[in-house]
Amino acid sequence: MQLVEDWQAVLKKAWSVKFNIAATLFGAAEVVVALVQPAGIPNGVFAGLAGLTTTAAVVARVLAQKELSDGADK
Repeated sequence: MQLVEDWQAVLKKAWSVKFNIAATLFGAAEVVVALVQPAGIPNGVFAGLAGLTTTAAVVARVLAQKELSDGADK
């Protein structure tokens, strides 16, 4: 395993990173909902959203992004 040269740009611009951060926040929200049990928010909603955003992160990971292209595609 080797760190990419422009890892800072990847962290700032890659959609897969953004989706993983969102999935983490949804997972944390699910824990809070389970602990607080507010009225009107059923259990599992945020867990489902976390699952969907994790799936989106996997898809985004294999798709090329123009913002991160190093010119190899051209």
